[in-house]
Amino acid sequence: MSAASRSTEKGPKTRITEILPPEGVPINFQVAGLGARFGAQMTDIILTGLIVIILMIIVAFSEVLSGDGVVAVGALSFFMLRAPYYVACEILWNGQTIGKRLLGLRVISGDGRALSPHAITVRNLMKEIEVFVPGTYLLIASELGFVPALLLLAWITILLAIPLFNPRRQRLGDIIANTFVIEVPRPVLMPDLARGAIEVGRFTFLPHHLDHYGRFELQTLEQILQVKTDALNATARKQHDTNLQRVSEAIVTRIGYEATIPPQDTEAFLRAFYRTQRAYLENKKLFGDAREDKFHKEAEPGA
Repeated sequence: MSAASRSTEKGPKTRITEILPPEGVPINFQVAGLGARFGAQMTDIILTGLIVIILMIIVAFSEVLSGDGVVAVGALSFFMLRAPYYVACEILWNGQTIGKRLLGLRVISGDGRALSPHAITVRNLMKEIEVFVPGTYLLIASELGFVPALLLLAWITILLAIPLFNPRRQRLGDIIANTFVIEVPRPVLMPDLARGAIEVGRFTFLPHHLDHYGRFELQTLEQILQVKTDALNATARKQHDTNLQRVSEAIVTRIGYEATIPPQDTEAFLRAFYRTQRAYLENKKLFGDAREDKFHKEAEPGA
């Protein structure tokens, strides 16, 4: 099944977009506002700029180069550092740079699939054309002639208009890479599933089974388990059962669960896993804090 999506507005500043991934379970995300994205961008620029300034100070005190040489080293370093910085951070941190992490933003794929290194590279290389090149010319705008300055103004206006009128606030690089930026979900899991009379006795989960998932995956699982099956027609119910089976198989593979789950026990297994995983996260005091998603280990130093 191919991915589909739609965007709606809720209030003057909130945009909600719905993604239908290949698994067929729709997920809603809140599109990041331009102000938050600008703040994250400026944070990343300041951080990379500080690295360049430190490098320039080291070169200056070493007296290897003169004043103009130090400036040239700084300009070249900033050019060579920024693209690898954005690409490396978003690959290692699942769509987040330091600025995005601080402001609670994340890049995701527009088709509901995993964010690929190719898409990350494309969107960040396009950032050179959309942000840094016009920004550089803007700094020397007073030295440009009338016609070049007019062309620069038209260029910047077009680049700003694209995300402004795009329903997902996508800039040109996001459109080409089929990505967009969302606000990281901060959900409070519904208490009814945690308090329900769910039988766990048939399923035994060891600590190493529960060390793979975070609250983001738990919220997604919750959405699947809260589907009201009584309201589904025969076709939709069959698709829902298929989705439960796929999710169950994915969890069993991911956590290394040794026992075989019969098809008739799929939903019971998922509910038992949900309840046990939630309790585990809460008891470890990681719920809603350090363990954002299943990539938490990859983001830890030395992982």
